[in-house]
Amino acid sequence: MNTNSIEASVFWEIVGGFAATMDENSDYLTALDAAIGDGDHGRNMAHGFASVREELPALGRVGIGPLLRAVGLNLVSSVGGASGPLYGAVFIEAGIAAGLVQRVELPDLARMMRAGCDALARRGRCKVGDKTIMDALAPATEALEATAAQRTPLLEAIQASVNAAHAGMLSTIPLVARCGLAMQYGERSAGHQDPGATSCYLLLNSILYTVVRLGMERER
Repeated sequence: MNTNSIEASVFWEIVGGFAATMDENSDYLTALDAAIGDGDHGRNMAHGFASVREELPALGRVGIGPLLRAVGLNLVSSVGGASGPLYGAVFIEAGIAAGLVQRVELPDLARMMRAGCDALARRGRCKVGDKTIMDALAPATEALEATAAQRTPLLEAIQASVNAAHAGMLSTIPLVARCGLAMQYGERSAGHQDPGATSCYLLLNSILYTVVRLGMERER
């Protein structure tokens, strides 16, 4: 694996990692959602990414853009609640930004994440501080853009993005929800970690894990 870029084949591994991560954390995410939602976020995300993993082989080895768009379209149709359309929009727009290429470098990855982040803002009508996925995705995107501008090595840039997502996830704990089902809890939503921000962090951390794992395997 090239340490300065990510090939399409690695994105296939990343998507497989998403499915494994959502399956492993299904109960955790569902417990978070039960506190301020309808208690199905973990199950829905696990089901959606399992569906993605099952259907991707039929695509053939397409480029990065078509792969991500296929992931997004699948999530829209297979994930219940608001999460499907929201995450679907992120992946679809990131895929459109990627195009048909077989390899992306850090500036490309930052541009793709920005496209996905902006799509989430439009589709969810949300912003940082609303106690949503955006609280993790927006700082992660900004961190990736900053590292791209500084020409940071790819792995360090992804780590910085994951760290920002983690901080964003934790920042949701004291917030009062201003979007989604959690909004109905009013002040009682404060003190609970947002499940959407948590799944976003877990997905981004999964990217880091996959990239590191493949790099280590390549070095053996």
